[in-house]
Amino acid sequence: MAFIATKESISKHKVPTWYDNAKLGIFIHWGLYSVPAWATPTWELGAAPSDLEWFTNNPYAEWYLNTLRIKDSPTYEYHTKTYGANFPYEGFIDMWKAENWEPAKWVDLFKKAGAQYVIPVTKHHDGYCLWDSKYTDYNTAKSGPKRDIVKELGEEVRKAGIRYGLYYSGLLDWRFTYTAITNHDDFRFPENRTYAYADYAYNQFMELVNLYKPDVLWNDIGWPEKGLNDLYNLFSYYYNTVPEGIVNDRWSGVWQDYTLREYLQGESDFGGKWENTRGIGLSFGYNAEEDDRHLLSKHKLISLLVDTVAQNGNLLINVGPKADGTIPAEQADRLLALGEWLEGHSEGIFETQAYDRRHEKAENDVDIYFTKKYPKVFVYLDNVKPGESTVTIKGLSAAAENARSMDDDKLSFSAKGSDLLVSLKNIQADQYPLGFCIL
Repeated sequence: MAFIATKESISKHKVPTWYDNAKLGIFIHWGLYSVPAWATPTWELGAAPSDLEWFTNNPYAEWYLNTLRIKDSPTYEYHTKTYGANFPYEGFIDMWKAENWEPAKWVDLFKKAGAQYVIPVTKHHDGYCLWDSKYTDYNTAKSGPKRDIVKELGEEVRKAGIRYGLYYSGLLDWRFTYTAITNHDDFRFPENRTYAYADYAYNQFMELVNLYKPDVLWNDIGWPEKGLNDLYNLFSYYYNTVPEGIVNDRWSGVWQDYTLREYLQGESDFGGKWENTRGIGLSFGYNAEEDDRHLLSKHKLISLLVDTVAQNGNLLINVGPKADGTIPAEQADRLLALGEWLEGHSEGIFETQAYDRRHEKAENDVDIYFTKKYPKVFVYLDNVKPGESTVTIKGLSAAAENARSMDDDKLSFSAKGSDLLVSLKNIQADQYPLGFCIL
């Protein structure tokens, strides 16, 4: 159908099948902030004691410029000591060479991880664009790496048969502001509340649609107040241009195809489609201050995917490349472990739907997750004990005859009354989730 620029028309748009089936995407935060690569590893989003403490000790390295504007912040002290008090943020442009960036290598890693879509940042809140935009020379094609990163990456992603979406910071652009954000009310009333900036953001988003036809429009924070009436035109044009396109929920309440949870902030929409996003560590942009204490373990990353999919969501896990264009080994290793696990368990992850039973706790604190792909039901057991044990799943005795293990001889099945008994053996310490299929 052809969409027109009205709420009634846009509201008829449905979540495309490809997105519902995809389950796993890769987010990429790479920009000028990757040069200093510094933030204080403090909390997950949503866990800070107060707004002021969050923004002053922001663990997001991509927020470096805002935190730098807070004069008593650790970032300000680090910047002054390392680069000098008069060194401007724009000075990182000449330091960003991306000399080791090979987009094909990134895509090879993402494919091995099992990713079905990739979403890079095209412009974060610092305003520096990663494509050759005709609306500003403040971009990577004209300076810094001297490459159209969005274009080059997109070509490799699509060559590999992976969907390609784009992130854009619509509400915030610190090139148009002068003071730091220190509380969430600053999001509601940013200094760039002008028609000029609203037009700039609109024109750049339309440019991205026309140049790259992204499978996802992933806007951040919200949309400029002065341009809210333009959004139905943007959405209708986008849906008519990209028939299987989809948009997230950060458009100041105007429209959404799905909802979003970021770390501890946001809600899982069990009644509809949602997306769970976070970094492998506490930051999205690369933070050299992080170590294993701050990163998801391989086990926890796999568990996060299982939990998200069982709750009807997609996991958009982020990588933060270094300034030279390489993905840190500790991030790559975790993605490869996820991909290796998926080799034996993907049938119950991709192209599945939420089951009537989603997540339960067994009596021995084992987590039980369910998904379905008609006529099959898939069950995953997580946080199982090393050695031998038995897990009881209520009301599934009939499955004892036709359950099929995804983990060789680690699982066997029997019935006890109305319940299914799953016997586990040869279980290692920190065992990854185990799965079986009910035919």
